[in-house]
Amino acid sequence: MKGLVLLAAASAASAHTIFVQLEAEGKRYGVSHAIRDPTYDGPITDVTSKDLACNGGANPTTPSKDIITVTAGTTVKAVWRHTLTADATNVMDPSHKGPTLAYLKKVDNALTDSGIGGGWFKIQESGYNGGQWGTSTVISNGGLHYIDIPSCIPNGQYLLRAEMIALHGAGSSGGAQLYMECAQINIVGGSGSTVPATTYSIPGIYKANDPGILVNIYSMTPSTTYKIPGPSLFSCSGGSGGSPVASPASPASPATTLLTATKAPAAEPTAPSPATDGQTDGCSAAQWAQCGGSSFSGCTQCAPGLSCKAINAYYSQCS
Repeated sequence: MKGLVLLAAASAASAHTIFVQLEAEGKRYGVSHAIRDPTYDGPITDVTSKDLACNGGANPTTPSKDIITVTAGTTVKAVWRHTLTADATNVMDPSHKGPTLAYLKKVDNALTDSGIGGGWFKIQESGYNGGQWGTSTVISNGGLHYIDIPSCIPNGQYLLRAEMIALHGAGSSGGAQLYMECAQINIVGGSGSTVPATTYSIPGIYKANDPGILVNIYSMTPSTTYKIPGPSLFSCSGGSGGSPVASPASPASPATTLLTATKAPAAEPTAPSPATDGQTDGCSAAQWAQCGGSSFSGCTQCAPGLSCKAINAYYSQCS
């Protein structure tokens, strides 16, 4: 009985994740320095919510009075942890597999801009390659999420939105778990030669039935092609979302649009009936912890007020 309690506690302890620190040009800033962090590590599951921009809502974020200076053309590292006080061994549960992404939004004031609405463009993505997920790479790297800052963009203040998406429950609509926070940065040293041809609105970059959001990852093989959600990557070369700055004789202004995603049906696995809460072995799984599924041998009883719900044939969780 004691072993099952410890197993449930371990599962709950590493389930979710927060972008807690930013490392730029060899300096790792303190926890929550220039980042709007929540104290709770829960996900956003409604892709139409305004909380998708920089988190919030059920996960209230704390404002930061700091801005980090970042040189264009360098690589920064978003540091992910399960909690604000966790270490590199406690990033996110390995079952939470999915892509990593990063976006920038140029703003007048990084301290006060909410991030909600248009102006966003994607600068990083890592999906599914030969059986390896982007989130798995971050976990194996001790929570480090590498993000290249484009060298060609204009100088100024930006919001840097780092994101990890967990797809273990994404076989049904609303099952994907999205984790994101926004860092407040000031980019210097940029050439200003290229701007995004199109920018996007958050919410608006994802739809609930996008093939990268509504997907059964348990039917995938290493050769499966996974479509990373969201717009194409911005490029300094002028392709894939980049547009050279026009001369005065030929002005051009980037437009803010909503991404229209291609809809694709996703197969729904046949899920077993959720485990009941009548188990009396003394264990108690916390909210969002796994409580059932194929080959699962841990605690199947949820804490008071929660029930074990089947997400798919392989994963049930307390909610």
